[in-house]
Amino acid sequence: MPKTAKRPQVRRASANDRYVVPNARKGGWDIVKEGHRRATGHARTKQEAIANARRAVRTDGGGELRIVNRSGKLTGSDTIAPAKRRAA
Repeated sequence: MPKTAKRPQVRRASANDRYVVPNARKGGWDIVKEGHRRATGHARTKQEAIANARRAVRTDGGGELRIVNRSGKLTGSDTIAPAKRRAA
């Protein structure tokens, strides 16, 4: 029997992943959830959008934050840990 090549381990996108992308129509920056077209949030500045996206990812249980520049290239990525839950 011929040996089959092992498939590389590829991390699948989490449902909690977010992208910070420029909004050409309204100006400013949108926060878009992985696999969705509509923005889940909008901010006037890139830094504001990144802060809001970090908060959303942390609240939803952690995931990846990816930042796209105005020319459409991925410029940054960050893994966000889930928020610590308070003891009841």
